[in-house]
Amino acid sequence: MLFTSEQVSAGHPDKICDQISDAIVTDCLKHDRNSRVAVETMIKDNHVTVAGEITSKYEPNYNALVRHVLFTAEPDIRENLDLVIQISKQSGDIALGVDRKGAGDQGMMFGYATRETSKMLPLPFVLATEAIYLLAQGQHPALLPDAKAQVTYDYRKRRIDTFLISTQHKESVDPHDVFGLCKHIMDNVADTYSLNKDFRTLVNPTGRFVIGGSFADTGVTGRKIMCDTYGGAAHHGGGAFSGKDPTKVDRSAAYMARKIAKDILRHGFARRCEVQLAYAIGVEEPVSVAVDTFHTGVVPAAYIVRWIQKRYDLTPNGIISFLGLRDVNYEQTAVYGHFWHQWMPWEK
Repeated sequence: MLFTSEQVSAGHPDKICDQISDAIVTDCLKHDRNSRVAVETMIKDNHVTVAGEITSKYEPNYNALVRHVLFTAEPDIRENLDLVIQISKQSGDIALGVDRKGAGDQGMMFGYATRETSKMLPLPFVLATEAIYLLAQGQHPALLPDAKAQVTYDYRKRRIDTFLISTQHKESVDPHDVFGLCKHIMDNVADTYSLNKDFRTLVNPTGRFVIGGSFADTGVTGRKIMCDTYGGAAHHGGGAFSGKDPTKVDRSAAYMARKIAKDILRHGFARRCEVQLAYAIGVEEPVSVAVDTFHTGVVPAAYIVRWIQKRYDLTPNGIISFLGLRDVNYEQTAVYGHFWHQWMPWEK
């Protein structure tokens, strides 16, 4: 069976927007732990719009936060930045439910874990993310910030079928040199996981990638939800994480579901599992808890559900307290996926 996952770089326009939105969340929580934040960012060329709802005792310096992110992600537009801020306070109707310690919205959130890799993430997703990470760490002078990686893995044959990297580069650079740089990264990733290197290799399939970032595409917060999670290997409730404070269960419950899924594997209940939590706005307890072990479970799913309900406080306040979600630097979650950094509290 062939399965494909993708990852994008910090310089991808959608990821630029995620980083800006999460920098604002982090800054608000740093100065007022009870801040309510729901912020969206859009970027096109040198135009950046930040819009949403914030209720806080603190007023962020939006200009400084946006420029901070652009310093590495889009350095060419920092001096000619056209910034528009459209922020209002959180709806009083929503605030009523949150003030009563209920969920800030309805919805379902999924957490996933698999024994395929040490990070308990799907192998093709890990390979694609490692490639993007190495591409950024190399800081090669020929390459520019916008990039994507995609890996197709053959689960039946246990080998990489296709490895694709598209990376922005300077106009003066020979495409053959870009190919060599990317092939070297692909081979290093394959070696790290003791996998084949005779895969189909694709690098900038159109031939060149000079115009990138916000000058080639419009970026919007929350458009890379598969890159943020499990590379498409698991269900997704549809709600993005970035730009939201932890009272929003789109974010906090998804983190908790991931923590629970990893704990299920650590306790030996299964080798692969998906946890679903569902909430109603203004209601504390989840309206449902579900588990799928994909036929790898050594105990019934109903037993695992009861184990979850006895072991974890799944109210929004309980999740925030258990994971310390008011003390996280969310800007660091906005690249490489929200479950990549193993020192994050929901990964421990």
